[in-house]
Amino acid sequence: MKIDLSGKSALVTGSTNGIGFASAKGLAACGARVTLTGRKTEDVDAAIAEIRKSLPDAELSGVAADLGTAEGCETVVKGLPDCDILVNNAGIFGPVDFFETEDAVWDKYWQVNVMSGMRLARAYLPAMEKKGWGRVVFLGSESSFNIPEDMVHYGVTKAADVALARGLAKRMAGTGVTVNSVLPGPTLSDGMKAGLKDTVESTGKSYEDAAADFVAANRPASILQRAPSTEEVANMIVYACSPLSSGTTGASLRVEGGVINSL
Repeated sequence: MKIDLSGKSALVTGSTNGIGFASAKGLAACGARVTLTGRKTEDVDAAIAEIRKSLPDAELSGVAADLGTAEGCETVVKGLPDCDILVNNAGIFGPVDFFETEDAVWDKYWQVNVMSGMRLARAYLPAMEKKGWGRVVFLGSESSFNIPEDMVHYGVTKAADVALARGLAKRMAGTGVTVNSVLPGPTLSDGMKAGLKDTVESTGKSYEDAAADFVAANRPASILQRAPSTEEVANMIVYACSPLSSGTTGASLRVEGGVINSL
């Protein structure tokens, strides 16, 4: 199989690092015109420059905006009025005990993790429907189903993303537009590496081995028994954004190494 996205335009939110960056790079490698987003212009410019090191002919652009606000989403839509592919990757996470999670924290997570994707889908889906083709992917998480006891607020928003994707898939039924969610688990991203830095320095282990230890201790149900790379997660996202995935919509696509212990 060969994924060819020539002539397609893609927007990947939260794409200056991690899964979003790997997804933007993967889509660009398949020929799509890709717009990256981040909160800071310098971060967006740096991400574009990094992709161009290996893909010098890639068609890339960027928009700096805070997608946790309606105004930030409007900025992105003004910068890119139309797209064929929307990857709602922007999100935040962090452990906070439920009884210490104030309303402001819940609201922040809801705005960034859920409302940003909802607003962008609402903005872009009508044009996709008119063209008879489009792809929308929401980044859920294994935490959508395995709600973490130390991140209840995060798990709730990720469950909402999966529900939103399913509902929108039904709303776009028969239009040629598909909407799916992708469920990563612990992923060997820059963020995870930052959290493992002390362990790596004190033990001399590689980041891969330290991440495998983390998975064993914190996600013992993992079948893969290691943390997938950002590129491995991005591979699923790129597929879901391609013409080859035309028979898949309303699905929750797992790239979590088998952590979710159900059929």
